[in-house]
Amino acid sequence: MSTALLLTEPEPFLERHLRSDGFEVVDDAARPDLVLLRNWAALDECRARHGDVPVIVLGDSQSDAVDRVRALERGCDDFLVRPFSYEELLARIRAVLRRTLPAAHEVRRAGAISVDLATRSVSVGDVGVPLAGKEYELLLKLMTDASRVFTKEQLLRDVWGFRSLGRTRTLDSHASRLRRKLAAAGAGTVVVNVWGVGYRLV
Repeated sequence: MSTALLLTEPEPFLERHLRSDGFEVVDDAARPDLVLLRNWAALDECRARHGDVPVIVLGDSQSDAVDRVRALERGCDDFLVRPFSYEELLARIRAVLRRTLPAAHEVRRAGAISVDLATRSVSVGDVGVPLAGKEYELLLKLMTDASRVFTKEQLLRDVWGFRSLGRTRTLDSHASRLRRKLAAAGAGTVVVNVWGVGYRLV
């Protein structure tokens, strides 16, 4: 999901560059993740409308140290005086968002497959894929290096804790179910049995 930014006054140059850097520039009717405010005196009105949203003030060239201090004392998160470079503004936006947005879940990806490690949820595109515990752990292991063929011994040791291969069909049966579930969600045949060696993702 992209981060929503609100510019309280239209600035086509900034809007174009912010969109190209992956932000969603929204209008005043939306709930933004951060506001770029032209006038710090409008902070109270902004907070009344949007709640306790992070705010960066883009002050005009006449702004001085007193303006910056007053803005920060009123609760603005940062203050940037014009003229400024776009790169500096971008760095300050990202710094404020790192401080104020909840920590993002670590998501591991391989092709169309995404795994949210915090929630242990798996999806192919927008389609959720419910997996049993060992199916999930097998997928996660294969995703650690999508170009690698993992031997059966490695997978049985690392996923199931087996010390020897023996005659178990546990790995093959779990890999087969995992393959079917991912294929049903639209991933195609991505869990591949490399004959005589083990398994890999494609």
